[in-house]
Amino acid sequence: MENNESKNSAVPIVRLEDVTINHDDGALLTGVGMELAEGEFAYLIGKSGTGKTSLLRALYAEHPIESGRAEVCGFDLRRLPRRRVPMLRRQVGVVFQNFRLLDDRSVSQNLRFVLRATGWKNRREMDERIAQMLELVGVAHKADAMPGRLSEGEQQRVGIARALVNSPKLVLADEPTGNLDPVTSAEIMQLLREVCSKTGATMLVSTHDFMMIDRFPARVLLCEGGTLVDTSAVQETASQSH
Repeated sequence: MENNESKNSAVPIVRLEDVTINHDDGALLTGVGMELAEGEFAYLIGKSGTGKTSLLRALYAEHPIESGRAEVCGFDLRRLPRRRVPMLRRQVGVVFQNFRLLDDRSVSQNLRFVLRATGWKNRREMDERIAQMLELVGVAHKADAMPGRLSEGEQQRVGIARALVNSPKLVLADEPTGNLDPVTSAEIMQLLREVCSKTGATMLVSTHDFMMIDRFPARVLLCEGGTLVDTSAVQETASQSH
């Protein structure tokens, strides 16, 4: 395990400097600056419409960045040609609020689809990787089940396994507990924290669930007033001024 000094000296997994992200009506976020270190877990919060999802989509090259400097997993998003976008996305796993599983395929086939789409060819290696990921998220016994036969919590566990199956450096979770009851939400958030620790992946979780933030505290980034605010930095500055 790396110590804090070695982590802090490493190149960040995400680095944004003075970034502008536009929407149909004009600038949605301006002056955005953010760094996420290797293995860091952080929350992204803000009211609906303040740009959280657009920011997440920008990090995996689904939403354009209009200006500024933006680097994710070593890729320069401002200069990334479309043909290289799949290479970036092999380094980024995404967990969705509504799971987005393929209903006509079993749990294991959902993960196999991702592996095949990203260049895996050896069946034994794919089987081993799928089994490893399903075991990690606690649904190994559901490998042959169809998504429609799973509870919502189990579906989200499969969604997390799918996001991790390519060993990404960065995991983005967009309201991963938004469709879940409080007990299941706590289980999923705890799982995300454990996954971050066990795999070393950097994780950014968008959420409205402040109870989960209180229960599993971490750095909080706030979309507000057309920009991004690091609340931990604000709190540190405030404490130093007293």
